[in-house]
Amino acid sequence: MSGIAATVQHKRDQEAGIGSIGQAVRFLGQDYDALRKEWLGYGRLFEDETFPATISALGFKELGPSSPKVRGVTWKRPTELTSAPQFIAEGATRTDICQGGLGDCWLLAAIASLTLNTEVLARVVPQGQSFQDGYAGIFHFQFWQYGEWVDVVIDDRLPVKDGELLFVHSAEGREFWSALLEKAYAKLSGCYEALSGGSTTEGFEDFTGGIAEVHELASPSPNLFNIIQKALCRGSLMGCSIDITSSADSEAVTSQKLVKGHAYSLTGAEQVEYHGDIMKLIRIRNPWGQVEWTGAWSDNSMQWREIKDDDRERLSHRAEDGEFWMSFPDFLRHYSRLEICNLTPDALTDNSVTKWALSMFNGNWRKGSTAGGCRNFPHTFWMNPQFVIKLDEEDDDPADGQEGCSLVVGLIQKNRRKMRKAGEDMHTMGFAIYEVPEEFSGQRNVHLNKDFFLCHAAAARSETFVNLREVCSRFLLPPGEYLVVPSTFEPNKDGDFCVRVFSEKQAEFQELDDPVECNVEQVEIAEADVEERFRALFGQLAGEVSARTHARTHARTHARTHARTHAQGSDIKTSGFSLETCRNMVNLLDKDGSGRLGLVEFKVLWTKIEKLLDIYRQKDVDKSGSMSAPEMRQAVEEAGFRLDNSLHQILVARYSESDLSLDFDNFVGCLVRLESMFKTFKAIDKEGTGTVELKMMEWLTLTMV
Repeated sequence: MSGIAATVQHKRDQEAGIGSIGQAVRFLGQDYDALRKEWLGYGRLFEDETFPATISALGFKELGPSSPKVRGVTWKRPTELTSAPQFIAEGATRTDICQGGLGDCWLLAAIASLTLNTEVLARVVPQGQSFQDGYAGIFHFQFWQYGEWVDVVIDDRLPVKDGELLFVHSAEGREFWSALLEKAYAKLSGCYEALSGGSTTEGFEDFTGGIAEVHELASPSPNLFNIIQKALCRGSLMGCSIDITSSADSEAVTSQKLVKGHAYSLTGAEQVEYHGDIMKLIRIRNPWGQVEWTGAWSDNSMQWREIKDDDRERLSHRAEDGEFWMSFPDFLRHYSRLEICNLTPDALTDNSVTKWALSMFNGNWRKGSTAGGCRNFPHTFWMNPQFVIKLDEEDDDPADGQEGCSLVVGLIQKNRRKMRKAGEDMHTMGFAIYEVPEEFSGQRNVHLNKDFFLCHAAAARSETFVNLREVCSRFLLPPGEYLVVPSTFEPNKDGDFCVRVFSEKQAEFQELDDPVECNVEQVEIAEADVEERFRALFGQLAGEVSARTHARTHARTHARTHARTHAQGSDIKTSGFSLETCRNMVNLLDKDGSGRLGLVEFKVLWTKIEKLLDIYRQKDVDKSGSMSAPEMRQAVEEAGFRLDNSLHQILVARYSESDLSLDFDNFVGCLVRLESMFKTFKAIDKEGTGTVELKMMEWLTLTMV
């Protein structure tokens, strides 16, 4: 129940604007301003108990307690490492970021690109922090996490080995914003080792809230150079890398000093006149801070002598700082992949810049209810969450005459990096897009069922199912309504996700789900209509006095006997109703709160159970004697209920066995309790507003029965 309450509270916080750029969520509940004031009052430097300066903060395997890599590691504050530490000296620049002994070049490439956009940088690295005025050993940074901004507080104790920072450091050794930012990101991810290995797009998105797309350079778009220039003008973050063919190639340096399997930042794109032609140039940065390209247009190459003086003065940069120029053809020849992070509308305050329209939803996959797997599993695929997007307007300036609606769809799986400590890794996932048929057009309160997907092919889909944090693809679709179905490759994989759509024009985007309704047929029976044979049965179960006086009897006696009576000679696996199920039955039909049922009430109950038994047998398609979770979802609807995804998840979690099956006892107990809850709510909500107000004792009385 506490988890459900937390989910409800989180939704309320989001509706109140918490998690937006202006009201970041306080990670682990820590308030930077309050903590800073508190520790200044103590006259001591802040020590963060939620991310202590111990080996546990370093890692769990390669940087775990038994690893030789952590021997001799101590934790020191910048004030202990240099006499005049600076948070940021003369502005944050790309040379402030040099890689240490951690395989997070993907992150550092993203940080380097971050320095090119002061507006985005100021959001991630809040201003006003220093080692001088009001220094208390506490700093904070803000990151985008799956639809909301999070403020992460840290102390400034950094891991040191042999007198040097173990991880990220500045080239001059006196600026510490990048090292502290890396620590905050490590705290968010669980430890430093959790940052080892990743995609630059992940860092791009967590620093901007944007959505990243990938261009394979073996088959580039014919207008890729213009795309790069426009992206730089729009403040987009970009990274590039060279594929490796084996593990031995990782971090291998080529003859021209390019590093394979390494994440670089793309920081510039210019054109110069060279030998009478226009030469396209690309500027790239290696986050190592050294090891630079030695080919044409490198720092000391002869090509710089053969261009105009003003171009040379404008572009030439001769320093072993990891940044270099190369020709665009060489870039396409040597690099394998370019990643571009498109920024969200709220990340750009310049109204002259063209902005994407953004739509976003959070969702989850849960075993037995909403984790249906991919189209290879047709009997469960339909159970996945479904989202509909309505595209009304075509692009203003179609590329190469191709008319349609441009959109980028991204599917992110949440929190998988921090699960590494527990041995978990990324799910393999993707999404499919279906054109909504005319008969369903405009409908939102409907979850399309198995029959729809068996009869309709996908109009588009993610390029592949992969085990990355995000799957992202660009599409050009005709105007219309489309269904986006995100899924893991295999069914029954628990996970949380965020699906986003960046469209050139404003688009309607919302979850497609069933309404919550109870349309159970009511059983009306008069006492005079109860046949003698049933009266005799009731008398046998309740006792002569009870039968004669219509007194009431405890459900424990007759409901268990009733279950055994039904189960005799049947194909249903059951040992009778549990005491909890019996109580649910009594709660449904007990009108005076006595905890007992009379003759007519018992007849109504008997009739209801007979109907549920028929449904149970009908939906038990494989005749296993028990019901699978997908069968249960269909049976609930057959019994007269329409529930949304979140309620289906609760039913499976509460009533199914470890193999996701439900026996007859749990099936009946679940539906009887559902009907009782609907009945109780409607009795209190006399005006039919859909809202009730309860005092604490009323709430406790209702939930305890």
